[in-house]
Amino acid sequence: MDRTLTLLGIESSCDDTAAAVVRAGIRPEILSSEVLGQTDLHEAFGGVVPEIAARAHAERLDSVVEVALAKAGVRLDALDAIAVTAGPGLIGGVLSGVMLARGLSAATGLPLVAVNHLAGHALTPRLTNDVAFPYLMLLVSGGHCQFLLVKGVDRFQRLGGTIDDAPGEAFDKIAKLLGLPQPGGPSVEREAAQGDPLRFVLPRPLLDREGCDMSFSGLKTAVLRAREGLVASQGGITVQDRRDLCAGFQAAMSEVLAAKTARALALCDTRPTAMCVAGGVAANRSIRAMLETVSDRAGLPFIAPPMRLCTDNAAMIAWAGIERLQAGLTTEPGFVARPRWPLDETAPALLGSGKKGAKA
Repeated sequence: MDRTLTLLGIESSCDDTAAAVVRAGIRPEILSSEVLGQTDLHEAFGGVVPEIAARAHAERLDSVVEVALAKAGVRLDALDAIAVTAGPGLIGGVLSGVMLARGLSAATGLPLVAVNHLAGHALTPRLTNDVAFPYLMLLVSGGHCQFLLVKGVDRFQRLGGTIDDAPGEAFDKIAKLLGLPQPGGPSVEREAAQGDPLRFVLPRPLLDREGCDMSFSGLKTAVLRAREGLVASQGGITVQDRRDLCAGFQAAMSEVLAAKTARALALCDTRPTAMCVAGGVAANRSIRAMLETVSDRAGLPFIAPPMRLCTDNAAMIAWAGIERLQAGLTTEPGFVARPRWPLDETAPALLGSGKKGAKA
């Protein structure tokens, strides 16, 4: 590190309101990391409601920032810059964070660093493990799933990704389908731990297709049909039925991600220094174990961030801001919040595009 940098990070792209203070000197240090979830606000709706999320961010952001600064023991005038998620995400939430960051910048004169939320996840292994470029990153979360060869702070080559549902979205839908609480990932994982993954024959989508693109919509539909079959034959589903369906779904998801990871490694034009995983679904222990096996077979270190840095947080945003400053990458003063913001803008859109640009 050329010099010590201390940044405030602000994250509000979905349903977690977060602020953190990260310092980079001889080694990176997370001085504070505060996250306020909104599970209780959205639970009755079976998923995140954008308008409710945006309102909650607007109400909570200033207090979360205040707590993060206090716990870090850092005053605003001791910061070097403010990093804020500028997209992609639910636009109301992204705007809430950007507007707060703009206000703090105007009041203090601190420079702003606009950070791509996905880059925050993708660069987390450098915060936690000082991983050297290039490394393979499986970014797997509620709204995204893609393989990235991370070649630099601002150089991402997308090798493949989901063409429909993201894994986290599929977990949430399966949980809702089976009457489990949200968020779906932890609920399904808990049930799967007591289930038989071999009882139901579920598909492993796109394993017969070359490349490392993925699809999880059909897997979700297969679980629905299995449940409907049980209801038709026995008038409902038992607790064990639910556990077995969760176990089968999780096993199928894990196997697809592992097989596609092996293919992504083969597609890298440069041997990666490590196989990394980040994003909320990276907290799933079954998926982690399968990916670690693939990494071991390839003779690569397997890097997964601590659980608290898998889900959305502001420490990763602050760190991405530090990386950008150290690389001499500046942010235009007139930057705007973006609901869509692909990391690899040269790659064709996986999910199509519209007036707002490529979705992924």
